Amino acid sequence: MAKRGNTSFMKRQKEQQRKEKQQEKFAKRMDRKQEVTADSLPEDNDDQSLAQENDSNHQTNVLE
Repeated sequence: MAKRGNTSFMKRQKEQQRKEKQQEKFAKRMDRKQEVTADSLPEDNDDQSLAQENDSNHQTNVLE
């Protein structure tokens, strides 16, 4: 059992490389996803504050 064929060793190395590459890709995807969500949060808050201002302006116009 100590000896493996050369093809088995090559297959194992190839599979390990594939798994490493897959993990790297997943990590990059998660980083990009976090960057996008971090970038979009302030904009969403600005949109919400603008919407609230518009609502309050509309209510004051209605009251007048």
